[in-house]
Amino acid sequence: MTKIMLCCSAGMSTSMLVKKMREAAESQGKEVEIEAFGATYFDEQVASFDVVLLGPQVKYMLSDLRQRAAEYDVPVEAISPMDYGTMNGAKVLDYALSLKV
Repeated sequence: MTKIMLCCSAGMSTSMLVKKMREAAESQGKEVEIEAFGATYFDEQVASFDVVLLGPQVKYMLSDLRQRAAEYDVPVEAISPMDYGTMNGAKVLDYALSLKV
């Protein structure tokens, strides 16, 4: 099972995307665990996940969060603003799964 963390300013704006990603995973028969957190919880949560995706509103933190996740070998990438804006759960799910180490 792949554990995916979505990270945004407060963890609320990504909640809808989490729901869409879970629906896509279920329809595709993929076993995943997906949770959303605010950036302030990054350090205490990152070690529990296989992949971290950042919402566009916190993309400016990408370099810093990558460095902080490096000790856990957890990839950190930004979600495409287009996919985020359209809440394309299937596409974001596929992207997250492609990043799993």
